[in-house]
Amino acid sequence: MSNINGKVYALNVITPMKPWKTWILRTAFFVLDHVKPLQQDLVNLSFIEFARWVVIPRNDFPYLGGDQKKEVLKYDYLLFFSNFNGTWNQYIDAFSAVLSRGLNLIWRWSEKFPGSVPVTLFKEYIARVQFDTDYYYTAYPQATANDLKSAHIVQSSFDSLNLVAGQSNPQQFADAYLHFVLAVQDHLGETGEAPVVG
Repeated sequence: MSNINGKVYALNVITPMKPWKTWILRTAFFVLDHVKPLQQDLVNLSFIEFARWVVIPRNDFPYLGGDQKKEVLKYDYLLFFSNFNGTWNQYIDAFSAVLSRGLNLIWRWSEKFPGSVPVTLFKEYIARVQFDTDYYYTAYPQATANDLKSAHIVQSSFDSLNLVAGQSNPQQFADAYLHFVLAVQDHLGETGEAPVVG
């Protein structure tokens, strides 16, 4: 599937909205952008590398002139883009369980949105409005977002050990090394292909 690159899965969703609803959604986005505590649940889902919503008004689609026929669209469109680690089912389940109020606030303005709970109807809806990704960039396709956070912890701890190493006697270094190993042992992950989930 073109949506998967290493441990990273790309999700693109496009949903139509009646134009009179767009200003309501833009107001919701403004509030979410300026009231940071409202974003905390999304931030806490550490397997999400990237998530973004974009509204495209029906009259703002590109028109290049020439042979391109000018489109007359009935709806504005809400685009959702995300990169995450794990399977599609895990991602949608987590969104439904943790972010149901936020998802309902955003997607309720889209046509035929059933709500994010129960999850089965939500999954059916997302499957209908999702589009495959042909190309996308990921800096570390063999690593998850948590792998990267752990790598920073290991590197920082190693840099601290390195500073101590040049100024320590053997016993001090042994103590510092033991402290280093204990500090990083939970952060020594494995990069590579994601495990196949049946």
